[in-house]
Amino acid sequence: MEKNGPLVPCLKSLVLAILALTLSCCTLPRIAILHDPLTAEEHVNLGVSYEKRGELDAALEEYKEAAKQLPLAHLYMGNIYFQQKNYVLAERAYQAAIKKTRAAEAYNNLAWLYFMTDTKMDDAEELATEAVRLLPESEGFKDTLQKIREKRGR
Repeated sequence: MEKNGPLVPCLKSLVLAILALTLSCCTLPRIAILHDPLTAEEHVNLGVSYEKRGELDAALEEYKEAAKQLPLAHLYMGNIYFQQKNYVLAERAYQAAIKKTRAAEAYNNLAWLYFMTDTKMDDAEELATEAVRLLPESEGFKDTLQKIREKRGR
């Protein structure tokens, strides 16, 4: 044992140093985003890109982020919910878009939701009429109103 006398403390120190170094290397660096680098419009654009690729959940997350600063993003959220057949959330999103922006598209899309689900047809006609009033040159909005009126027998 005396032959290895000075070697043993050096080995112990070396093993402890390697162990400490190994343990300190096991923690991964953390990335903290303190400021979102994207604008609300960029979130919408990214959401549209995801939506075109069929990635509706990713698109919805982008629209939710955009809606914090851009009320029109509620319209896009409603469109995603509608595609997912989540009509309750689609209705809420369209109503939020109407309340916050008074966008003709939000009126039309909520009217179309009511038409497609065969609910609140009185409201559907009023909403479609308002959409046409706000954007009279839109043939799509006129078509929505016409289909609602036909369904109601008018």
